[in-house]
Amino acid sequence: MSHIVAPSILSADFGNLQADCEFVNASAADWFHVDIMDGVFVPNISFGFPVLKAIQKHATKPLDVHLMIVEPDKFVQQFAQHGASVITVHYEACQHLHRSIQLIRSTGAKPGVALNPHTPVHLLTDIITDVDLVCLMSVNPGFGGQQFIENTYQKVTTLKEMIVRKSSAALIEIDGGVTLDNYQKLLQCGADVLVAGNTVFNAANRFEMVKTLKQN
Repeated sequence: MSHIVAPSILSADFGNLQADCEFVNASAADWFHVDIMDGVFVPNISFGFPVLKAIQKHATKPLDVHLMIVEPDKFVQQFAQHGASVITVHYEACQHLHRSIQLIRSTGAKPGVALNPHTPVHLLTDIITDVDLVCLMSVNPGFGGQQFIENTYQKVTTLKEMIVRKSSAALIEIDGGVTLDNYQKLLQCGADVLVAGNTVFNAANRFEMVKTLKQN
């Protein structure tokens, strides 16, 4: 399977959100990556259901919704109703992660789990066969445009070994600081999904940037 490119809507122009959604639709990108931040789990607030509803209205590709929030179980049903194809919760935010994963799957969405940079991948050993995606944060979550954390390469390699060993079908997603300088190495280490915000939306030619990120 070819890898997936998911432009992060957090870097879009919210004064012209429809146009940026239509750009993603028309580009070689595969998914929309949608970051939901509550100002509690991460030190920033992004947007909630009204904006997600607007994105859903215009998007023709799957919505990959990343919940950087506390108590995500309270809102899973609503995010599914607003069109989320993938719903990712943070390991660090879930007291009963397996229950959260089951809840997401019960809505018809694919469950994902995200790890902050300081969280080791071995903690997913017992649930790796229950998730469809693991999102490795390659920056500290909360803000776009941060510098890529180099230890991410080793985490991808370790996680890929676990997935193969456990016969899991989980995809490995990289979120944060993905650029032309590191995306190929990430793919070589085993990444399946590349989230790119500023790299795509600030590019001189955004269509060509997505095409480049789609190349192995």
